[in-house]
Amino acid sequence: MVANFGGKSAIVGIGATEFSKNSGRSELQLACEAVVAALKDCGLKPDDVDGMVSFTMDSTDEIEIARTVGLGELNFYACTPHGGGAATGLLHQAAMAVSTGAAEAVVCYRSLNGRSGQRYSDGVSGDLITSDLIHWGWHMPYGLLTPASWVAMFTQRYNHLTGCGKDNMFEVARQTRDMAVNNPAAFFYEKPLDREQYDKAKTIVAPLDLFDCCQESDGAAACIVTTPERAKDLKQEGALILGVGQAAGVDQEVMTSFYRDELAAIPSMDIAAQQVYAQTGLCADDIDAGVIYDAFTSIVFWQLESWGFCKPGEAKDFVMNDNLSLKGRLPCNTHGGQLSEAYIHGMNGVNEGVRLVRGTSTNQPEKDVNNVLVTSGVGVPTGGMILGKMK
Repeated sequence: MVANFGGKSAIVGIGATEFSKNSGRSELQLACEAVVAALKDCGLKPDDVDGMVSFTMDSTDEIEIARTVGLGELNFYACTPHGGGAATGLLHQAAMAVSTGAAEAVVCYRSLNGRSGQRYSDGVSGDLITSDLIHWGWHMPYGLLTPASWVAMFTQRYNHLTGCGKDNMFEVARQTRDMAVNNPAAFFYEKPLDREQYDKAKTIVAPLDLFDCCQESDGAAACIVTTPERAKDLKQEGALILGVGQAAGVDQEVMTSFYRDELAAIPSMDIAAQQVYAQTGLCADDIDAGVIYDAFTSIVFWQLESWGFCKPGEAKDFVMNDNLSLKGRLPCNTHGGQLSEAYIHGMNGVNEGVRLVRGTSTNQPEKDVNNVLVTSGVGVPTGGMILGKMK
């Protein structure tokens, strides 16, 4: 079944705090700052908002934000599970609410003190080990305790099957960092990455070294979704949600594919791509720029293949010759991504997708940008969406 709510909603406001390693503020305050910034960006008043969506992993209740910011009566609120896969999942929920009339203006947000507070790199080796001991118990005894260790396992397998290696992984890290160098909001602003630095960095879990892994960041990001009709009367040009999907594959497991016959793949991303392309009638050839979820350099390869930019096993070749750069085939992660701007569970990437459509990115490609792909997820349930210009 193909969803029919594509093109019936638009992102009209975006906002974020600064990104740091120690915000000095509560996650509630960070969330409120980002929501207020998004409201100012589009010109809506707080009481215009009647819907809210966030992550189940977010510590800040939407009701607390609503009271603190002064939002109106809420007709719709929801939370999307899992970490990396939730960012476009929020937009999936918001688009459905707006297109069906369940809400007229929906705030999507994520706030976290991901460095000074709970560090997601701890995985199940730290405070996250609470209730699901049976699930994690299958691989905890073998040292698979962290996101880096889980992804390293199927990166090794993918590299073995395809011939991908450090030369290719470096290109993802370097081209993403090149974007951050020009972005004042990025942690690595004006700090380029060369091969010597990359090779000398400490190994986290082979084959993932330090600069193959996303940052741990404090900060918040938010956006506002409303109808295309209302979007035309607001301050900023809306980014039309042409299509959005989310998926979980057969034998899905959080973060990994250890139960499948082949673990060097993300089948759920294949499904999400099929959903979105079916909704929009578009294909990879129609995509002008991308915001590809980059919790680790290696997962970019699988997503490029899932969305049809190259055949299975050929992403390692696609990233060479600057194909992810501003002048390349697919200018990618123009904000610096989670590797080099900040790790806000992909919500900062959603905002960058809107900037690319508006033409306001600090790294705006020279070519016309009409359709932008935004993805989210590693091996957890995943998703993606295509943003386009208002008609």
